[in-house]
Amino acid sequence: MPDTNASRMHTGRRKEAAARVTLVPGTGKITINGRTAEEYFHRPTHNVIVRQPLVLTSLADQLDVEATVRGGGETGQAGAVRHGIARALVERDPELRTTVKQAGYLTRDPRTKERKKYGQPGARKRFQYSKR
Repeated sequence: MPDTNASRMHTGRRKEAAARVTLVPGTGKITINGRTAEEYFHRPTHNVIVRQPLVLTSLADQLDVEATVRGGGETGQAGAVRHGIARALVERDPELRTTVKQAGYLTRDPRTKERKKYGQPGARKRFQYSKR
């Protein structure tokens, strides 16, 4: 039986971006940082990414999404919102877990910028070698 507790916040992350997502029963509006998803993201691809978990579970027209996202770039933020929506859907209805997990929406993308190491100019680049 789906949980009716809609006010719980869920966290989604990708790269350096972190999103706090709340699902509310509604008509399918997605609000990100006080703006609609279409206003917030400039690329249509990002809007598709954000909607993927809702479309997969056929809940796109039954739930409203309210998200606050910080850090990272646009693609990372879209991925973070998707991750948060997927987590919220699974907590709302645990039977959706296998569907959402098989699609890969519950997996946190761990790729972040590698740190710069001492003794070299970047993370991997080395200073030029000279024999003499």
